[in-house]
Amino acid sequence: MEKRRLGRSDLYVSKLCLGTMTWGEQNSQEEGFAQMNAALEAGINFFDTAEMYAVPPTAKSYGSTETIIGNWFRAHPGHREHVILASKITGRSSSMPYIRGNPDLSRAHIEEAINHSLQRLQTDYLDLYQLHWPDRQTNYFGKLGYQVQNDSDAVPILETLEALGDQVKAGKIRHIGLSNETPWGAMKFLQLAEQHDLPRAVSIQNPYNLLNRSYEIGLAEVSHREDIGLLAYSPLAFGVLTGKYLSDQWPEGARITLFKRFARYLNPQADAATAAYVNLARDNGLSPAQMALAFINQQPFVTSNIIGATSLAQLEENISAIRVKLDDDVLKAIEAIHVQHPNPSP
Repeated sequence: MEKRRLGRSDLYVSKLCLGTMTWGEQNSQEEGFAQMNAALEAGINFFDTAEMYAVPPTAKSYGSTETIIGNWFRAHPGHREHVILASKITGRSSSMPYIRGNPDLSRAHIEEAINHSLQRLQTDYLDLYQLHWPDRQTNYFGKLGYQVQNDSDAVPILETLEALGDQVKAGKIRHIGLSNETPWGAMKFLQLAEQHDLPRAVSIQNPYNLLNRSYEIGLAEVSHREDIGLLAYSPLAFGVLTGKYLSDQWPEGARITLFKRFARYLNPQADAATAAYVNLARDNGLSPAQMALAFINQQPFVTSNIIGATSLAQLEENISAIRVKLDDDVLKAIEAIHVQHPNPSP
């Protein structure tokens, strides 16, 4: 498994990262254990989680994914040293009062969140600690354009960075990362880190897939020039790019079948684009999932591609995409489809 440098750190992470957000909701602890064992055996050394997981977030499932990972570490002494472990603090939200009574990215919340995550994960440090989404009001989670809003109560970025810096000094965090961030936000974090000698973000975890290539518009250049690579999440657009939801199909047990709230990648424009990508893959003897994943794997601004699965069979197919290299003809055909259906699901 190819390894890529995580920002300007001394860590090298596998090109594929194991996503974990279904553990504790769609997947049991036993299934989570099996996925971690399979990933490690395949050469994946990078696991990503969050305090908010499992997904969809509920008071009952809050923290359950981290707990499963922690139990796996306890059951497998010595595995922690072979895993580069990433988690996230929940961003500002009024819809999850069960998380510290409405979370934000203030010093107090950061200190409490990291301590609880470490307890659940049964480790004394995180290799990468990420801000799940910005504290300020901006365009993330399906919002393509920026709209001016009153966010005068947002926690200043400098306060957040200083709090993270204290956790790095305490040895609880090795490196910090951003998530669901914008070009302005990424550059502001980098600027303040340099000005105040604070930890420099090593990565940005944002959505990136064939139905949402908005990362390329501004952030890809930031990733390239500032050594703050993309950790691509939702590479299969919640499974939509496999084609399994086309023609109004609702596979039993599939994520969007179970949770209709995840309709971000289901609209007439996305359906048309998906059908075109699925046909292109099949015409070239590829599985739609492997083509979609291979496209991301080949992007130079991507540090790691976060794959998730609800079954070992899905996980194995996703991992096997690492051996797929798309030729120039397929890449040109993908671009032609993108021109016809640009970012139908930002």
